[in-house]
Amino acid sequence: MPYFLVILAYFIGSVSAAIISCKLLGKPDPRTVGSKNPGATNVLRHAGKQAAIFTLLGDSLKGLIPVAIGHALGLDWGWLVIIGGAALLGHVYPVFYGFKGGKGVATAMGVYLGLQPLIGLTVLATWLAMAFVFNISSLSALVATLLAPVYFYLATDSLPLFMGLWIITALIYWRHRSNIRNILNGTEGKISKK
Repeated sequence: MPYFLVILAYFIGSVSAAIISCKLLGKPDPRTVGSKNPGATNVLRHAGKQAAIFTLLGDSLKGLIPVAIGHALGLDWGWLVIIGGAALLGHVYPVFYGFKGGKGVATAMGVYLGLQPLIGLTVLATWLAMAFVFNISSLSALVATLLAPVYFYLATDSLPLFMGLWIITALIYWRHRSNIRNILNGTEGKISKK
């Protein structure tokens, strides 16, 4: 059963909320505008708040639902983080879109919430605090996902979970390579104009 759920999580993760929401709302395909990233921030900039909200919720649910199913089946932390990682991998390298997906932040947030809601909310609060101060989505995501393994380890004392979450963090950092360069150069885009 856990193996089936890992595979299912990957396929769920491969469904792009950004592409679907923009198509349903008659907005441009996010892969063709702006950063060309099918994620909530690019959708917000080029398709508006409604499409961005749908994208954010859809991408988060892709991470939350498979992990919540794993919880309901009584799986341990090791399996849960593998299932969450599979959903994230599907989002980043989706089988339905030529293995070219988003950067994984919203899906990772869903995984965190599915693993342990209170700790997930702490990670989300970290993102929100950074976004409020710096108004840069990528920087907020990088800080929040860097701290996530620490938060979860302090709360659960689970080494498999801790190590699995570091792999998720590493994948998100890998997907944000260009953003990191832009942050260091001072050219990274803002979430909104203040």
